[in-house]
Amino acid sequence: MDNRLEELERRVAALESARPLGEQVLPDGVDPEVFFALRALKERVPEPGAVLYTGTVTLPDGRHVDWQFGRPTTEVLDADWSARASGLAALGNPVRLTLLREILHDRNTVSALSEVEGLGTSGQIYHHLRQLTAEGWLHSPSRGVFAVPPTRVVALLAILVALER
Repeated sequence: MDNRLEELERRVAALESARPLGEQVLPDGVDPEVFFALRALKERVPEPGAVLYTGTVTLPDGRHVDWQFGRPTTEVLDADWSARASGLAALGNPVRLTLLREILHDRNTVSALSEVEGLGTSGQIYHHLRQLTAEGWLHSPSRGVFAVPPTRVVALLAILVALER
């Protein structure tokens, strides 16, 4: 009986000395300032929190995009996620991701894109461009020219960063 009591006392002491729920634990050597955006979000948003992405990007062609977008946690958790499947599916193709990368690098016509190894014929490229345009990942600011809309640049890059392991 004494061993069980000692074990329970040890476990209670460990629980009482544990960090409060939600307190951030940083790996050794990580500067807490790395989480400046998270701290600012927590200061502005009540529980149960929010999801936010933000970025400041200068593209290879010199265009600059600043963007921020967020949603309350409950709104994201309660949404119909299946409604977003086609937008994700458009990104789920290696050729389409390559097209987006090349367009962000200012290869923004089918002629220029046709020079990129592995993208296929001009007909195949048009097919993929139509899919990306239908889902809002691309638009055509002038005839024959494709661009990633400014509102999607940071979103696209945030998705790619989120997929890093």
